[in-house]
Amino acid sequence: MSGRPAAMLEWVAKGTAAFEAEVHAVTDPALGEPSYLPGWSRAHVVTHLARNADALLNLLTWARTGVETPMYTSTGQRAREIDAGARRPAGELRSDLLEADARLAGELASLPDTCWETAVRTARGREVPVREVPWMRVREVWVHAVDLDTGCTFADVPREVCAALVDDVAAGFRARTDFPPVELRAEDGGRTWLLGVPGGADTVVVTGDLPSLAAYATGRPLPGPALYAPGGTAAPKLPAWL
Repeated sequence: MSGRPAAMLEWVAKGTAAFEAEVHAVTDPALGEPSYLPGWSRAHVVTHLARNADALLNLLTWARTGVETPMYTSTGQRAREIDAGARRPAGELRSDLLEADARLAGELASLPDTCWETAVRTARGREVPVREVPWMRVREVWVHAVDLDTGCTFADVPREVCAALVDDVAAGFRARTDFPPVELRAEDGGRTWLLGVPGGADTVVVTGDLPSLAAYATGRPLPGPALYAPGGTAAPKLPAWL
């Protein structure tokens, strides 16, 4: 793929709208209540999404200008900004999110077609073409909409996004040997994914609908019935995805 990733940009817009809708529906006091993420309130999640938008904007600026602009100056800076931002009044949290989303959307819309293949570096040090930035945002908005723990589940995530999330997890786990290999089978789509390296242990087959497989792969609550391996055993626990 080269040039403007139009389909992925549509996923960003739809996911951003979904996340903002979840935040809008939460009462001000409930923003301070726990999210699904250990140690983080919903306010932490909202602040994280705002700062992630600005961090990805840095990568787009890098691609546009040719001047290296890291996502974050340091891991410590990222953590401090999220912790401090989560303590702000609810109105500031909401406004900050909307403004950061708008900044990112504006740059995504205006980035010249010639810039999309420019190499940039993620916060983890991986060099990628800037056309991967929209997918990086898709992951954030949809998965963290679930993490807000306000009622959104993977059943609300578009099926094509669920499939792409499992693709992402499978790619990240391809060389992992710290858990038994797991084969995911989508009972409603015919797709399969292998998580881990086969050969070291018997592969465990886990079957379920696509939203449940996406939730399982990313370590989030299942939107429906539990997934089971052969013999009725529970699906094995996977390592953290991101």
